[in-house]
Amino acid sequence: MRIALKPAAALSAPGFGSAWFALCVAFALHIFDEASSGFLAVYNPTVTILRGRWGWFPTGTFEFGEWLAALIAACGVLFFLTPVAGRGMSGLRPLAWVYAVLMFLSGLGSDLFSILGHTVAAVTVPRPGPGFYSSPFLFVASLWLMYRLRRTGQVDFRLPTGD
Repeated sequence: MRIALKPAAALSAPGFGSAWFALCVAFALHIFDEASSGFLAVYNPTVTILRGRWGWFPTGTFEFGEWLAALIAACGVLFFLTPVAGRGMSGLRPLAWVYAVLMFLSGLGSDLFSILGHTVAAVTVPRPGPGFYSSPFLFVASLWLMYRLRRTGQVDFRLPTGD
């Protein structure tokens, strides 16, 4: 007699919705963490110095209101895509990879600059730096999303047999 164990529903689901949702929550926490700990006081001077060195530097400075509104809007759009991620829509997969990698790097940057105490030589970071407390959530959630994307993206290339 053979007993087949059924895998847990969350792990065998076709999509990556739970991991996507977790990363959205971690992103929302990170926005709150950075907004409440003076992120722009570090970011804006850093960008100003980098643009002075390299005129091509691809980003500019922000005012608090526009920065926060843009992040809240982006986070809202990502939350609304959770059902699509839950269905495992293939068109969302490239965005999911970019999202997971960017959030991982954002968490890494928060921790790295907290440890170093500066972004560039002239811009010091208070310790702990902005986003430091929420960065572990970004790490875990982004790694979980990457794992789910790898797990749900495997294609079975076996040819049909004449059985």
